[in-house]
Amino acid sequence: MSDQKQLSGKPTTEAILNHWHQASPDDRMAHLVRDAARGLTRALQLRLSEHDISFGHWAFLRILWKRDGLTQRELSERAGLMEPTTHSAVLKMVDLGFVTRRHPEGNKRKLAVYLTSEGRALEKTLVPLAEQVNEVAAAGVSKENLETTRTTLLTVIENLAADEERATEGGKKITATRDQSKRSASRKQKTKD
Repeated sequence: MSDQKQLSGKPTTEAILNHWHQASPDDRMAHLVRDAARGLTRALQLRLSEHDISFGHWAFLRILWKRDGLTQRELSERAGLMEPTTHSAVLKMVDLGFVTRRHPEGNKRKLAVYLTSEGRALEKTLVPLAEQVNEVAAAGVSKENLETTRTTLLTVIENLAADEERATEGGKKITATRDQSKRSASRKQKTKD
């Protein structure tokens, strides 16, 4: 029974709403944005799953619909994901028949990712689902408030991008989850010894 509730999304939604309206109405902006993004993602996942498309594949397809023939590294950068994650997703999308990998004309060194006709055709089916999610999310919000929200979020993104650039110029880097797990395991082992 609890599995069915979890699949419906209702307990998660109720818990999030309770958190914001009752438990912690003054919590940090990062949490509010994360919960809004999570809600948008779940709403889209519900719709994509009816077409047997994962949210991860959606993210890459969306990029390729705008610019086909990107290298795996370029695809990773545009998606904001680590290359191993992109590699796994691309291999799966090759298996599903959505993309192919081949050398761009005149370049035997790099492999680029190209949409198949099936991958390209998905755009007409899937983009309206994302537009529907945006409409659902914006229901009851004035045009002015939507524009203010958009402007504010773009400023937040720009501020954080500048912060990340300063940090990376200072030698800091984002560690891949796989590497972070190895570090944690190594620390635990040292503690035991």
